[in-house]
Amino acid sequence: MKFGSVPLASAEGALLAHAQKLPSGKIAKGTALSAEMLAEMAAAGLSEVIVARMEPGDVDENTAAAGVAETLRAEGQDEALRLTTPFTGRVNIVAEASGIVEIDVAAIAALNAVNPMITLATVPQYARVTPGMLVGTVKIIAYGVAAADMAQAARLGAGALRLRQAIHGSAGLVLTELGPEDARLRDKSIAAIETRLTQLGMTLSETRNVPHRADEIGAAMAGIAGDMALLLTASATSDPADVGPEGVRAAGGTVTRFGMPVDPGNLLFLGEIGKRPVIGLPGCARSPALNGADWVLERVACGVPVTGADIAGMGVGGLLKEIPSRPQPRRGARRET
Repeated sequence: MKFGSVPLASAEGALLAHAQKLPSGKIAKGTALSAEMLAEMAAAGLSEVIVARMEPGDVDENTAAAGVAETLRAEGQDEALRLTTPFTGRVNIVAEASGIVEIDVAAIAALNAVNPMITLATVPQYARVTPGMLVGTVKIIAYGVAAADMAQAARLGAGALRLRQAIHGSAGLVLTELGPEDARLRDKSIAAIETRLTQLGMTLSETRNVPHRADEIGAAMAGIAGDMALLLTASATSDPADVGPEGVRAAGGTVTRFGMPVDPGNLLFLGEIGKRPVIGLPGCARSPALNGADWVLERVACGVPVTGADIAGMGVGGLLKEIPSRPQPRRGARRET
């Protein structure tokens, strides 16, 4: 594509690079200049104009944006991810369902390396989305690019975006209590967990309140309804052999991971009872604020395997607590995370 200033006599059919105000009104940038427009510019005292002109083998910005965007959705994702109509070189990818976005990071990097004028920006890996939320945007920076570059970018990015919806429709929640003060937190805790499930398109099937003892926890976890089992204990789980993990074992289950390098959220544990996933929630899950439990809950609910190595890798970017709405704790204070 050629770009630069040309005499008005040579500008017909070229794309106006910068918006131009004239007595009859404003001509928007990107407009293909007609003989009438150029005549009005000349009457206004102009002798040249900055334009962009396609060369053989080029495609315009909207064609390029659509050509790249159309390949990005993984197989079977046409209904889950919607593409908007190209406009000013941009196509947005919009979620049509709740879930988390799985991204082929290497493919996106390769696409963005083809030509600086061809760009794709996305939400972070495994970001949770709800219907109507923006997942990504293809933007062609120039007014046109080589068709060969468009084709290469489309090929490299093919199938890079997938919206994983929840494969588990429900979860049961067991809460333990040590005293009257824990009962007062019950409604707040249930509301926070239910909101998280609702945002994933799931339901809270049942809640059970039990004393803070392993045998009581085990009986509740084994019998509670739901495709997943969640446990929120009154006292923070401080060891793999603490009451919460032992309760899972008492139900015939196993604990596959205790602790995570995300703050808040350090005291999470992960396991299973039979084929049913179990998540031991940290105390911070009583709050609706983002914490490490969200990352694990969302992935497990949507069928993304979560291993110990996956959790260990969450440390980079896992410092969530030092934000204005969550100031540093006082020296010597201890909080459940």
